[in-house]
Amino acid sequence: MNTQTLKATLPLLLVVGLVYLILSPSKYVGYAPEQPIPYNHKLHAGDLKIDCRYCHVAVDKSAHATVPPSATCMNCHGILNAASNHPDVQKMKRWYEEKKPIQWIKIHDQPDFVFFNHAAHINRGVDCSKCHGMIPEMEKVMQVESLNMGYCVNCHRENNAPNDCSTCHR
Repeated sequence: MNTQTLKATLPLLLVVGLVYLILSPSKYVGYAPEQPIPYNHKLHAGDLKIDCRYCHVAVDKSAHATVPPSATCMNCHGILNAASNHPDVQKMKRWYEEKKPIQWIKIHDQPDFVFFNHAAHINRGVDCSKCHGMIPEMEKVMQVESLNMGYCVNCHRENNAPNDCSTCHR
């Protein structure tokens, strides 16, 4: 390929690549890693109707949704002895007593260059299920939306939310 052909096709390739990155479905849709302790969201958030904010306490106050420490689990599984004979509950209790934190595996993630503020979305009435799916129906949480740039831009457009680049990219 000569230099002139390369100069002519390079911008086209860059545009096609950018469009692909923006609009392509995420390779993470369906991502559902095994967690160190299986946590059944269907049981806790669905059947028992425990509000998301009971475990993810700062989601409406912080840019980041917190992952609960085992002390939060112990509020029910320690004091109330809920499901105390279940092997996973016993493992969680043992780790709690040993002061060993549960190393949860992050499921929904954004690149470091993207600024996503959970509190801003929650406080504007965006339901968690918009991005995370119907968590109260999931025994095992998985990523159900692409969460790519196109997904976010479309949502912002549909809801007349700011969509200039500096909204999400800092």
